[in-house]
Amino acid sequence: MATKKYTVTLPEELAEAIRAEVGPGGFSRYVTHAIERQRERERLHEAVGWWESEYGEITEAELAEVEAEHRDLERQHAERTGASETGEQPRGPKRDAA
Repeated sequence: MATKKYTVTLPEELAEAIRAEVGPGGFSRYVTHAIERQRERERLHEAVGWWESEYGEITEAELAEVEAEHRDLERQHAERTGASETGEQPRGPKRDAA
């Protein structure tokens, strides 16, 4: 992906804390990732807004049902990967280095 240098103004304390965490050369990558995540959240918010305008607001009961399904899927995944036996957190699929 092509890159271009931009100038942004950040609170000094925030910028220095990030720089201390990510080390040399990691600042731009960190900021890029943060902006990408924010854009994802904004698109998701738009999608939920559209859904609710078409079908009505999502109820607390529907949210609770989805959260229960999510916990069940996480439990099933942990059982398949053996993470529940070792106390480890479930991991994603392994990828080849090819």
